[in-house]
Amino acid sequence: MTILEHYRRVLNGELEQSPVESLMGLKLISVEEGEATYEMQASEQHANPQGTCNGGIIGILADMAMGIAYGSTLQEDETFTTIEMKVNFFKPVWKSKIKAHATLYKRGQTIGFIHCDITDENGKLIAHASSTCMTLRGDKAQGR
Repeated sequence: MTILEHYRRVLNGELEQSPVESLMGLKLISVEEGEATYEMQASEQHANPQGTCNGGIIGILADMAMGIAYGSTLQEDETFTTIEMKVNFFKPVWKSKIKAHATLYKRGQTIGFIHCDITDENGKLIAHASSTCMTLRGDKAQGR
């Protein structure tokens, strides 16, 4: 099964989401080839000492969306790993439903670049993330 097929089945309720998705309260909203959207409800449990949603939490949300966006372009015998990720923060979040929409920007034979907008429940941009992923094949893809 490809990653796209797997996450379409997760979206349809046929398969369980991953442990990190459950732990963080992430919900897959949509998945298509080269694109994925997740949302989560930011609340007090996600707060840093200043009371706003911790940047690492926003990073996890973006990382999931970008990983699935990239993974959705792979063949059944391929997998991937993230080799770099960056997040720019534009506005704080306290209690809000936040959404990460990731899109594949460019994919080569081995390396791909993905970008992601993270917005609040009013559609305001709170952060922008990007990542570089590497496709793994053969022995490197085994067990991943």
